[in-house]
Amino acid sequence: MEKIVAIACDHAGVELKSTLINDIEALGYQVSDLGTNNAESVDYPDYGLKVAQAIENNQAHYGIVICGSGIGISIAANRNPAARAALCHNVLTSTLARQHNDANILALGARIIDASTAKSCVHAFLTTAFEGGRHQKRVDKLSNK
Repeated sequence: MEKIVAIACDHAGVELKSTLINDIEALGYQVSDLGTNNAESVDYPDYGLKVAQAIENNQAHYGIVICGSGIGISIAANRNPAARAALCHNVLTSTLARQHNDANILALGARIIDASTAKSCVHAFLTTAFEGGRHQKRVDKLSNK
């Protein structure tokens, strides 16, 4: 299977989502854009769910979800047991989300961070490996293993 990143947002994240797609592709990933694609008001839980389902159904390796704050859409994604969505605000939190938590979904707040920071977060998230080791048992607990 090709390396696929599923990405979705609500109306607040449309501009940031479109900015990030080229960067994701430049890292060698195929992008599965699950919407929304205009500024008409939509409900962020629907889009968090879409990305989490793509992860659960092995249609994507990673996901990126965006809403105004990143909070609501990360909560929505995490309602799916297959999701480990991490709301990140900088390179350090994005790196640690992968290294220590094996996060498979990056949540971003379009009204909280600028595009440059979001690009850096995406790069760190998609290029950082899970360390495993002592962190694995904790990740297993997140998945009720």
